[in-house]
Amino acid sequence: MNTYFTSSIFRKTLASLSGLFLVFFLIGHLAGNFQLFIPGDLGQKQFNEYAFFMTTNPVVNVLSLITYSAVLLHIFLTLYLTLQSKKARPVKYAVSSGTSNSSWASNNMAILGTLLLIFLVIHLRSFWYEMHFGTIEMDPWGKKDLYTVTVTAFYELWYVLIYVVSMVALGLHLHHGLESSFQTLGIKTKKYSLTIKRVTTVMVLLIPLLFATIPIFIYIKNI
Repeated sequence: MNTYFTSSIFRKTLASLSGLFLVFFLIGHLAGNFQLFIPGDLGQKQFNEYAFFMTTNPVVNVLSLITYSAVLLHIFLTLYLTLQSKKARPVKYAVSSGTSNSSWASNNMAILGTLLLIFLVIHLRSFWYEMHFGTIEMDPWGKKDLYTVTVTAFYELWYVLIYVVSMVALGLHLHHGLESSFQTLGIKTKKYSLTIKRVTTVMVLLIPLLFATIPIFIYIKNI
């Protein structure tokens, strides 16, 4: 077998590509979830129609399988690379100079990844599993009422807090992950370095922040 396909560079490239794919998925998912801001029956109707489309459209089903595969691949590769990195340098430096370019996020990607994995399991159990296998009541328009399931979950403060903390972890994960991905793929050249930094900063701040506003908005609205 070609040594490139078993090399660390190949694994980092796959991890980067799968990670970037998941970022685009997050943006699409965020756009769909924005319908939760629509008030009243219109919001319920549109969100449930969106959920119905996302679970029945053949093209979306194929994209969903790709997304699930990308999630598993990204988790496996990032954990593997993290463990390999620790094995390569098993002894911590006795004295830290304080001038290292490594951020807290880059040094704790395993912790951030584990937190996100736990959140993903909780999130899928609360919504994805209920939509596919749960006994959800029908809405007045004949669709599964995922809207009510989602909104009811965000009435609970503990769930909102878990969601918000997870979005902070997502932001930190994206901060290191995006920069590393662009570096690995050779996109972060001197010519485009500033542009990439700006785009990365916007995505790192906006994606988690906008996701977090949804449960906060619903919780405050219910008080």
